[in-house]
Amino acid sequence: MNPRQQGDLGEYSAIEWLSSQGHTVFVPIGHSPDVDLVALIDGRAVTVQVKTCSRRIPVDRWAVMICTRGGNQSWNGLSKRFGSDRCDHLFVLVADGRRWFIPSDVVEGTTAVCLGGPKYAPYEVERGRPFATLRAVPAG
Repeated sequence: MNPRQQGDLGEYSAIEWLSSQGHTVFVPIGHSPDVDLVALIDGRAVTVQVKTCSRRIPVDRWAVMICTRGGNQSWNGLSKRFGSDRCDHLFVLVADGRRWFIPSDVVEGTTAVCLGGPKYAPYEVERGRPFATLRAVPAG
């Protein structure tokens, strides 16, 4: 599966979960580096950045890259760091189907976060469908 297909599965999962919570979801037209989805939550338009991860590290944790590194042939080599000024929530789907919906102002990392431990546990939501064979990164 290529990265674009993996990202699409993350967006589908986010749409499914947000819709199951009773929220109306909109998909922006065209490419947006900061916002993948917009949802109406409690009468307010909420912007959502969606990330996926297939990189599991030991002890059932996930190393999720949250910075944006281009995604096309014209990438200039600069990463755009994650920040609460870019979106309202971060939605993450990992390979085994676990999902998180995290308010952006509680995300402490700007390039990556480690999910699966206690820090972001309050934001873990119902498990979705797995999307890939799990790959564990060797310790070392």
